[in-house]
Amino acid sequence: MTSSAAADQRLRDLARLRRVRDRIDREYAQPLDVEALARGVHMSAGHLSREFRQAYGESPYSYLMTRRIERAMALLRRGDLSVTEVCFTVGCSSLGTFSSRFTELVGMPPSVYRRQAASGSAGLPPCVAKQVTRPVRNREAPAPVTSLA
Repeated sequence: MTSSAAADQRLRDLARLRRVRDRIDREYAQPLDVEALARGVHMSAGHLSREFRQAYGESPYSYLMTRRIERAMALLRRGDLSVTEVCFTVGCSSLGTFSSRFTELVGMPPSVYRRQAASGSAGLPPCVAKQVTRPVRNREAPAPVTSLA
């Protein structure tokens, strides 16, 4: 393959990856899996996963869960839904998986976040609260500090 043809193919692949990312952003609350996402852009699941990770720094599943956790944070800040209701509203089917991933990204369990967010973001416009409370991706949340005393 010539360098021009390779560059053209790379641009087509990037456009398909953007379509996958856009679909995840739009349909985060729907049941999505890598196989379905890959079929939608005529790629194998393995190829999609490798290319998506190379382009965006995380797997499609990780990106989907990050979107779900971002939305969950906004719903928890609102305070009118229980943690279980938020879990199912954002498309998670397992409260345990939701809580584990939430804790991994945010650094605290959803119930603790809900209590702290009620007082911590009071008075902030929702667009500002969303920006300053955005979850940290790729397991970068600080480890909880434990006291030995």
